[in-house]
Amino acid sequence: MRDVILQKLEDIEKEYQVKILYAVESGSRGWGFESEDSDYDVRFIYIHRPEWYLSIREKRDVIELPINDLLDINGWDLRKTLVLFKKSNPTLLEWLSSPIIYRESTNMVNEIKDLLKDYFSSKSCIHHYLHMAESNYREYLKGNEVKVKKYFYVLRPIMACMWTEKYGTQPPMLFEDLMNDLVLNENLVDEIDKLLAIKRSGNEIDKHKRVNIINDFLEEKIDYYNNFVKKLNMKKNNDLDALDNLFRSTLSNVWE
Repeated sequence: MRDVILQKLEDIEKEYQVKILYAVESGSRGWGFESEDSDYDVRFIYIHRPEWYLSIREKRDVIELPINDLLDINGWDLRKTLVLFKKSNPTLLEWLSSPIIYRESTNMVNEIKDLLKDYFSSKSCIHHYLHMAESNYREYLKGNEVKVKKYFYVLRPIMACMWTEKYGTQPPMLFEDLMNDLVLNENLVDEIDKLLAIKRSGNEIDKHKRVNIINDFLEEKIDYYNNFVKKLNMKKNNDLDALDNLFRSTLSNVWE
């Protein structure tokens, strides 16, 4: 499948006349709890030729391919990427920390990571993951039987909140890195491990009886972070010079 993805990235470059700077896995495979039939969620950062940016026309700054059962692939223009980085966008920060990298053609990602401490916002991060946890919990975990994968779509964002509260940094991508770092009830960990084994060995639609100890844990943490996030200040860094310089140097180096 990796060869298929690499070929698709080459096709995108030719069709859209761009250079793909960085491409990663962003979904359950990147989080480390994919099922046997999980699709591939490929995300990439690209850059146009210099003349593309020298225009007063408003232009589309994303590339999205039609989704099929196996592959979901889309990407963001570098300028859009840097604007979102300035806002400490957690989705982008996950891409930058993905353990599965398909393409990395410049030093751009390392340069962005060097700036992360200046732009990272704990409030933005926790707010994002809390909203994700709340909406998935409300929609999928209220019944007596739930899809196994939906538990992880709430557990991971809650653990991401816990990591950010503890360290004040972007949480790691892999679910087990998060869980192993946190101090959790042993019975809770046992139940999560059981679900993780089911998730990895089954398929995307497998269901499981409601696990009360996990639901109780999630409800408690959702309530806690709803109060906690209100006390945080939103960190804002309005310095665009470093990001402008990164954009310009990348544009020059790629197309020189």
